[in-house]
Amino acid sequence: MNLGASLILTNGKIYPRVTELRTCSGLLLLDGRVADILDGPAHTSLAGIPTVDLGGRVVLPGLTDAHLHLEKYALQLSLVDCETATLDECLERVQARATRVPPGEWILGHGWNQTRWERFGRAADLDAVAPGHPVYLTAKSLHAGWANSEALRRAGLATETPDPEGGRVQRAEDGAPTGILFEGAMSIVANALPEPLLTDTVEAMATAQERLWAMGITGVHDFDGRRSFQAEQVLLEQGRLGLRVLKSIPYELLGEAAALGLRSGFGAERLRLGHVKLFADGALGPRTAAMLAPYDGEPGNTGLLFLDREAVLEAGIRAAEAGLALAIHAIGDRANHEVLDGLAALRAYETSHGWPARRHRIEHLQLVHPDDLPRPAQLGVTASMQPIHATSDMLMADRYWGRRTEFSYAWRSQIRSGAHLAFGSDAPVESPDPFLGLHAAVTRRRTDGTPSPQGWVPQERLDIQQALMGFTEGAAFAAGAELEQGRLQPGYRADLIVVDRDPMACPPDDLPQVRVLGTMVGGRWVRREF
Repeated sequence: MNLGASLILTNGKIYPRVTELRTCSGLLLLDGRVADILDGPAHTSLAGIPTVDLGGRVVLPGLTDAHLHLEKYALQLSLVDCETATLDECLERVQARATRVPPGEWILGHGWNQTRWERFGRAADLDAVAPGHPVYLTAKSLHAGWANSEALRRAGLATETPDPEGGRVQRAEDGAPTGILFEGAMSIVANALPEPLLTDTVEAMATAQERLWAMGITGVHDFDGRRSFQAEQVLLEQGRLGLRVLKSIPYELLGEAAALGLRSGFGAERLRLGHVKLFADGALGPRTAAMLAPYDGEPGNTGLLFLDREAVLEAGIRAAEAGLALAIHAIGDRANHEVLDGLAALRAYETSHGWPARRHRIEHLQLVHPDDLPRPAQLGVTASMQPIHATSDMLMADRYWGRRTEFSYAWRSQIRSGAHLAFGSDAPVESPDPFLGLHAAVTRRRTDGTPSPQGWVPQERLDIQQALMGFTEGAAFAAGAELEQGRLQPGYRADLIVVDRDPMACPPDDLPQVRVLGTMVGGRWVRREF
């Protein structure tokens, strides 16, 4: 037998599948894949193959973040951290950065959440702490921005500037911009920002993937744009892309992708094309998620709907003709209803034309009318959700959705109905640490124990195997890679992690403390501490 590039892992507690509690003690790895499952000492016929003694440590299949913005996450590592308890603390951080940046240069930050501060920031707040600098800070949700007067001036945004389609400029009583921009209006300032150099993005991504490996992440589904794709290709060319990346295509580039004949699944082992990404609505934080009924306390506000049933069908037909599947951002119950209606019509169209049923997915699926809960399963649509959003958003959800939260972040309901569940983080909106996501999925509590021992909307809690499934086999299914990824069984890729405790057996409150001691992608250690 030609063993090629081989390795034996032995003396471990290895879970070939997270859906089963059965373990083995060793694995034979050959040319980047699992060749055999071993129990007990390595067989004598395997003598001479390098062996790694795991010392009884626990091994799991590698974890995939099924919704992450890789370029934004990478570049965010160098931005001002605006995720603060108070507005004043955020302004102090901006002021500190202003003392280190040459006059006239942009100051960029991310992470603010006005709900924690009880008011939105204003351009004047930033003017006072960073005179002589344009300042632009994105909200934690990535669905709102906060600019100072100099940033607004450079962007050409004035009192007479109309709101763009799909966006809104917050204004004072006299019509002057306050500095807060919602949804599509963010592009007014974003288009004035200096473009990061491709080389800077490449190096930022190289650093970011090291952080992701340290968290146990071996793959990501990336929802950023063109430059992110370019940087990933450069890393691949240089032999430095150590993550498995499924790359989405922004809807505005669908025509170009179709003209080139690109299809879902095309690419290399480390970098493949995924879905066409669309937005059906906004987000909960800025109250732009599209609702069937107004937000509690805001009688005139039902959010912003960007896609209705007909638009989803039209986009789906265009994508399907090109061999591409859809991934649609939908958060509010109205957005999810319209998307599900559109996908139902698309499924009928696929069937009538003899087309294959593509692996369409809904991103977030945060609030769903009870009548719509079983429909993702009925339509064969992947529920791509982020457990950490529930514990981050719960106070906002209670405040603005009220009793409707009974049907929010409904992971167990999706599993019960038979839907495929894929889990991610939406980083940099939230931390990409999957063990924080697992803790949120299992407890529906924050790490400080709030809101209660039972958790928030406790009927939607998952057990640890269901939660791990979302980061392994569920994410692999969403990518069309369920025969190659998500398990440690013969024929599957040797993507795995070594951890310091058993997530299947430890108390749920210990999940955030799980430490990743080793990460392997394709049979090669990308990180090892033991």
